Amino acid sequence: MYKTYYPKLDEINQKWYVVNAEGMVLGRLASQVASILRGKNKPYFSPHMDTGDFIVVVNADKVRLSGRKAEMKNYFTHSGYIGGGRFESYKDAMDKHPEEIISRAVKGMLPRNTLGRKLFHKLKVYAGPEHPHQAQKPEIIELEG
Repeated sequence: MYKTYYPKLDEINQKWYVVNAEGMVLGRLASQVASILRGKNKPYFSPHMDTGDFIVVVNADKVRLSGRKAEMKNYFTHSGYIGGGRFESYKDAMDKHPEEIISRAVKGMLPRNTLGRKLFHKLKVYAGPEHPHQAQKPEIIELEG
């Protein structure tokens, strides 16, 4: 009988990666980032453990959508009060807070539990090309899409 291998906490090697979002399609970028955050690209992936890496996304203001989604996409938020629902168009959200667009897309692809919230904190998104994480010596990776 085979035994299932579970990595020990000291065996998990977490790295920092920088992803340039310039010209990339939002959904494809988000799915690849969520996969790396989760650790699915590693041979010792375990669904109940945090085996993923840290990701810094730069140039979030230059991400694009395919088709006519840029004109049609809306984001919904609710304050919790009666009649407190608000819609925000993609263009308005891009003008006000472009980092939030990538964050929302990635968060929707992570598990909805304590582990998913922990993984989401390992994502850092910045609108411009600069980021304050040079001390971690992140590797620059090219994602497809």
